[in-house]
Amino acid sequence: MRNEFLPFTKPDIKESDIEAVVDVLRSGWITNGPKNIEFEEELCRITGNKYAVALSSATAGMHILMKVMDIGPGDEVITPSLTWVSTVNMIVLAGATPVFAEIDRDTLMVTPQSVKSCITAKTKLIIPVHYAGAPFDIDGIRAVAGDIPVVDDAAHAIGTYYKGRHVCADGSGLFSFHAIKNVTTAEGGALVTDDEEIAKKFRSWKFHGLGVDAFDRSNRGRSPQAEVIFPGFKYNLTDMQAALGLGQLKRLSENNARREQLALRYRELLDGVDGIEPLCDPEGYDFKNAWHLFIVRVVTDKMTRNEFMEKLKNKNIGTGLHFTAAHVQKYYRENMGFKRGSLPNTEFNSDRICSLPLFSGMSDRDQDDVVQAIKDVLSGN
Repeated sequence: MRNEFLPFTKPDIKESDIEAVVDVLRSGWITNGPKNIEFEEELCRITGNKYAVALSSATAGMHILMKVMDIGPGDEVITPSLTWVSTVNMIVLAGATPVFAEIDRDTLMVTPQSVKSCITAKTKLIIPVHYAGAPFDIDGIRAVAGDIPVVDDAAHAIGTYYKGRHVCADGSGLFSFHAIKNVTTAEGGALVTDDEEIAKKFRSWKFHGLGVDAFDRSNRGRSPQAEVIFPGFKYNLTDMQAALGLGQLKRLSENNARREQLALRYRELLDGVDGIEPLCDPEGYDFKNAWHLFIVRVVTDKMTRNEFMEKLKNKNIGTGLHFTAAHVQKYYRENMGFKRGSLPNTEFNSDRICSLPLFSGMSDRDQDDVVQAIKDVLSGN
């Protein structure tokens, strides 16, 4: 057994990233300022979008999205149940109704067919999820959506490509830069879009509803004539956080390449191991996986998924759970009438998924320890 605990993830923070944060602290401008601009420009360079708006979190972006899209009572928003609950929470807090599209059993992503079956006259927005680093069928879902807006939940998908273009490249989407993501600002997120009006509204909503950003790009500082256009939020990213993330954005291809090596090696080492099933690749379109997570399903009668995770923890191997389906959680069962049995693929995976250790600084020896621990746990050793 390992002597030291192996976490399921660890941020890629170099000394240069730390020095960049220290430089911001010494600069005298530590909140939303010039480093935010650099961060947004680098993000656009990677994704190919015209506009990026850095935010305090992806959840903040979902909150603003409900306002920008004028989501409210009587509206329906389609999204998967197997997602982080913040999306569903924001839909409900807006007064709208979440409609859960079923996922593919082995990719854990919604399909054009499952989304189409959920569309009604009340559907006002569709939020599909690029899951674990793989992309959903963007063209297929946009085709069935028609005139209904589609905004990508790309929290797992920085560095994910679909048919040769980065996800969100010609649309709109929200990224997360939480501590466990491929790129982190500790807490943080961003909108990317090609729609100038959406970008302008996000900038106002994220900073009190003012007519300019916290850092006026024209004046290189606060604009004294800024007025409140509507009551907004305080969801801006600080320059300390932007500086932390900038270096990682520039190392994204290198870091994701290492994650891919580890993920493909997991597939080889776990091939034929009874009791677990890795996810499958999407079919029908070309893509590049960012490998945010390496997920397996625990499919043995010997133990539950939770017991499996606990046994690995006892062997100093950390794991994660992404996610417990929203519709089977207490609030949504008791207050909105959702029941088990309505989404069999979602529920099958919600009960069995487990995220194995995967991060760019992980060694092959670390991975060998994970695989040996899995074999020992499943064999009863």
